[in-house]
Amino acid sequence: MRFARGLHTSAMLVGLSVLLGGCASVAPTAGPSTLDRLLADPALNGATVSLVVRDARSGNTLYQHNPRTRLVPASNLKLLTTAAAMDVLGPQYRFSTQLLSNGTQQGERLNGNLYLRGLGDPTTQFADYQALAAQLASQGVRQVQGDLVFDDSWFDAQRLGVDWAQDDESTYYGAQISALTVSPNSDFDAGTLMVTATAPMSPGQPVSVAINPATDYVQLSNRAVSGPGNSYGITRQHGTNLLQLTGALAPGKHSRQWVSVWEPTQLVANLFEQALAQQGIQVLGRRVIGGSSPATARLLAEHQSAPLQELITPLLKLSNNNMSEALLKAMGRQTTNAGTAQAGVAAVAAFMRRQGLDPASLNQVDGSGLSRRNLVSAQTLTDLLLATSRQPWFDAWYNALPIAGNPARMSGGSLRYRLRGTPAQDNLHAKTGSMGGVSSLSGYLTDAHGRRLVFSMISNNYLSDAAPVRALENRLAVALTQWRD
Repeated sequence: MRFARGLHTSAMLVGLSVLLGGCASVAPTAGPSTLDRLLADPALNGATVSLVVRDARSGNTLYQHNPRTRLVPASNLKLLTTAAAMDVLGPQYRFSTQLLSNGTQQGERLNGNLYLRGLGDPTTQFADYQALAAQLASQGVRQVQGDLVFDDSWFDAQRLGVDWAQDDESTYYGAQISALTVSPNSDFDAGTLMVTATAPMSPGQPVSVAINPATDYVQLSNRAVSGPGNSYGITRQHGTNLLQLTGALAPGKHSRQWVSVWEPTQLVANLFEQALAQQGIQVLGRRVIGGSSPATARLLAEHQSAPLQELITPLLKLSNNNMSEALLKAMGRQTTNAGTAQAGVAAVAAFMRRQGLDPASLNQVDGSGLSRRNLVSAQTLTDLLLATSRQPWFDAWYNALPIAGNPARMSGGSLRYRLRGTPAQDNLHAKTGSMGGVSSLSGYLTDAHGRRLVFSMISNNYLSDAAPVRALENRLAVALTQWRD
């Protein structure tokens, strides 16, 4: 679903040579026979591919192969989730995190409960919680007589999506969903911690470990040592926050990994209590996880996210799963006052109907595409790409898509290493998708006539590794830049 963090340079160069090498065999001009040959590649033996190419202005189909065969789209589903969110929530929509109280202030004492209420913001960082605590301190509060209540009721308590793989559970891209969460940095991988291991120069010695943001919410079982083999790794034991570090890390080297936590609301509780203590604010009551803020509670401080039209850039460029799930549940809360994935899917279906698209043509169960129960065809995705191009917010959405071969991380995104030195570089704007046996690429590019094309290619059930299939996607993109009817 996401580019792996910390890939070794040598492995990356091998991958790049395969991907770029797949582009060189495309003829100077291309047409349907070119794509027929592409789909006959041995890498696709036994696989199923849905491929559609269309004229973006007229909508006419230029090429199709299994156009209505529904396949697992992986992260190509984010095209649908984000387009629906721009319509349902609006480009100016902002997530919010609020500090409220049902009590009154007498001098430095707040008589009543203090509520930290999350409205689903996946971009809130520890510094933002520190700023909320500082706003409270600036009002003269030094003591809270009541309870400290962490209100995550804006979303339901379903922390994971339908049929998400168990072995993704501790990864940053499989992090749990909560309306009250925290991100370790500006990539906004909510519900995770950044764990940095450093190997001492002396072989056999244990690695040192730093966690960001610093917290005692997780425990470490550190059996990782300095040594050869590069077998270092981290897992989190199911149902716990015990991080198990094993293997060897080369002497003097650093490894940074993002690891999800069990129950992100409780991680926020741990961090916000730290933030209050830093401001000299004492809470005399209990910590309450999951309570609801009363309607009569007054707002003391608030943090708001950037507007949605800006948030979709890190979401689409970096294929951020947790942000996608937050948008899905936010759409459910906006339309039916239910912060559930099911309500969000219904909101997406209503968006499709407003665009003249048939929601019965696909099956959606989450917002990110991490579930293999999601099913969609290339025909439906090109229908979506055409409909999206007619929206008033299209430019912001289009620019948020990864741009092939553009080396800037927040421009090229998941396509920044692909198609460099080809006619698709800085031309192709598209969303990638990847899971075991699944690869997808859908988006827009301009052909040899200066005509914009939309296309979608979804491949399922191949047995090779991903590199040969991505090389075929690259060949497709180059062929479309050279397309002649």
